[in-house]
Amino acid sequence: MLQPDSLIFDMDGTLWDNVDSYVISWNRGLIRTGYQKQVTRNDILALMGKEARVMLNAILPDAGDTAQDHLFEAVIDAYQELLPVMNPLIYEGVVQGLEKLALKYRLFLLSNCEEGGLVNFMRHTRTSHLFLDYMEHGMNLQPKHHNLRLLMAKHGLESPHYIGDTDSDSHQSALAGVPFVLVTYGFGNTDRFQLQFDSFTGLVHHYLNL
Repeated sequence: MLQPDSLIFDMDGTLWDNVDSYVISWNRGLIRTGYQKQVTRNDILALMGKEARVMLNAILPDAGDTAQDHLFEAVIDAYQELLPVMNPLIYEGVVQGLEKLALKYRLFLLSNCEEGGLVNFMRHTRTSHLFLDYMEHGMNLQPKHHNLRLLMAKHGLESPHYIGDTDSDSHQSALAGVPFVLVTYGFGNTDRFQLQFDSFTGLVHHYLNL
């Protein structure tokens, strides 16, 4: 595996746990669009890292695209309302670690979240200045491997590492031809990885000492 020239981070399950806010947003969105159904933390955890349409098909399997899109707009609106008061768990060592890594590497974010989700993360954690660029599913509705390649082409990245927490992250990294680094404290698991770390602090120590 080549020495990395950049590090690309997943958000949910890798840098923070904001699932409780997502649950509130989905449930408010469901109510506002006329559905009696409600979701639990376990329901959302099982869908973390999935593209929006996959989540919508799981939560409203009998609804058409138009109804699903209407729901998703309501969910996004509900999430925006939560931003000033939400209290996500930012994993130990993340902010301090990113500050150290940014001194040595070009840092990027890549997520299957809605458009603006990564900006919200950076604003909440006050880390916008640490990332050179980002891509999210909501920007173009493309899968992660496509957006990984876009970041690589745009910034001339020759040996990035993608850091995430799910088997889907691993699969998408492989499709893009990018080494996958697993953090085991997140929402998923996989046996397909080039490196794995049990803490963000351990990951930072590794990359600072390469």
